[in-house]
Amino acid sequence: MKKIRKGDKVVIIAGKDKGKQSTIIGFEDFDKILVRDINKIKKHVKPNPNRNEVGGIVEKESGIHISNVAILNPVHNKADRVGFRYNESGIKVRFFKSDGTLIDS
Repeated sequence: MKKIRKGDKVVIIAGKDKGKQSTIIGFEDFDKILVRDINKIKKHVKPNPNRNEVGGIVEKESGIHISNVAILNPVHNKADRVGFRYNESGIKVRFFKSDGTLIDS
């Protein structure tokens, strides 16, 4: 079970976008994630008539290391750490370390 999952609200804690809040849209590697509107790059794309793609300059998100983000605790509106524990029915769940509330999944 991963501490941070797709769809989680996160806070950027390091880099040029430090302090911004956004949502995880996917994973690039086991240690890099894609975050909506964070770490945007411009890529020059050639046209491909076989796929009906036009060329030009495309702006898209690039991967950011997972250590540079922290999950957002909506109660305190601050970055928080994640822990694991088992609930009453024996299922492993995530919780916020600061106040012990469960993370909605």
